[in-house]
Amino acid sequence: MTTLKSLPSVDLLLSTTPVNEFIESFGRPLTVKAIRIALDEVRQSFPKSQTIPDQETLIRRTKQILTDWTTPSLLPVINATGVILHTNLGRAPLSYDALEAINQISINYSNLEYDLGKGQRGSRTIHAESLLIRLTGAEAALVVNNNAAAVLLILTALARRRRVVIARTQLVEIGGGFRLPDVMKQSGAKLVEVGTTNRVHLADFENAITEQPIVMLLRAHRSNFEIVGFTSEPSLKEMADLARSANIPIVDDLGSGTLLETTDFGLGHEPMIQESLEDGADLVCFSGDKLLGGPQAGIIVGRKDLITKLQKHPLARAIRADKTCLAALSATLLHYIKNESKQKIPIWRMISTPPDELQHRIQKWVSLLGQGKLIPGQSTVGGGSLPGETLPTFLLSLSMRSPEKFLSHLRSLKFPVIARIQDDNVILDPRTVLPEQDNILIASLKKIIKEEA
Repeated sequence: MTTLKSLPSVDLLLSTTPVNEFIESFGRPLTVKAIRIALDEVRQSFPKSQTIPDQETLIRRTKQILTDWTTPSLLPVINATGVILHTNLGRAPLSYDALEAINQISINYSNLEYDLGKGQRGSRTIHAESLLIRLTGAEAALVVNNNAAAVLLILTALARRRRVVIARTQLVEIGGGFRLPDVMKQSGAKLVEVGTTNRVHLADFENAITEQPIVMLLRAHRSNFEIVGFTSEPSLKEMADLARSANIPIVDDLGSGTLLETTDFGLGHEPMIQESLEDGADLVCFSGDKLLGGPQAGIIVGRKDLITKLQKHPLARAIRADKTCLAALSATLLHYIKNESKQKIPIWRMISTPPDELQHRIQKWVSLLGQGKLIPGQSTVGGGSLPGETLPTFLLSLSMRSPEKFLSHLRSLKFPVIARIQDDNVILDPRTVLPEQDNILIASLKKIIKEEA
């Protein structure tokens, strides 16, 4: 009769050669804990199963537990969706120069808050500031950890317990339930809505300023949706002139923000950071990891006196950027200064890739796979940028018995591949697959196709 007495002890399993190898890889304390959990699982299932796994099975289960515990949950993936700024896949991949900057700053000490000239404590806020000033023409700049934090800091430092005017057409919600009215409430600023959901006029802002004390005008760019049809809004320049006459600042939240003219790439116009400043915005805030193509960051540029107030506010410390962000951002900004952004910043290289080059890659993929076909398609920018805008591309279409199962297998790979389904076929877009990933992708596709044959 099988009983729990035949279950191997922890010490017995620890004496085996495979488990000694686990100890070398994972350490003794973690290995012992994994063995105990594997044995406890047997004890819990025994009343129903009346079986005791052999020693080899217990060792395999121990290894699986250790692997599960020590495998990182954050993994690199191959983005074959055709969505360039895929929010769920980490948005903008960094340039090699940005990666090298992170590496050098991470493995060494740095002058993060040390003035090398004076030999005394310095400020981290200066890093990347001069580059941002040179690129945008702003008087000053400040980098925080994301654009939502930038908006929160601006409202908290400059408008807490006071009234800020915004058009109802701009009360946006972006991914993750981030709602501008909620951020304004959290900052302590008092929201004054003007206009309607589709139309707002300059007179609406004028009336609000006349009727009650207002400390700021706020414009929020609708970076992830469009309002079409019977609509109207005053221009930023008109609003800036009004704000100046009322002696109050106007803040332009671009959300994404770009330093390049997107129409040059066959896309619609996305408001440029330089344009906002030229049109009179006192502060402009935008993201670092969207159309800028850098690390996650919230960037604020504009008037020096206002930036100084933001730097001195206690909240600025809580949301400050770390050294790796500043290193990567500086390297990314240098690409723009050197006029090499289209060659070295991955998202701009993807956006500017001509369709015939993508067609050639698909033809090569089909040849290497020995199956699949090339079809025309559309890539999207994504990431809350250029809503509705697409780029012509060519796609690899694979006809599989179970497209959903095939995608699941792709996601379970050591280097996961994220693709999509269209017309019951598995679709992969080369625009968002980095060229150096082609060999890995083809090997992965071959493996799964063979397994499902």
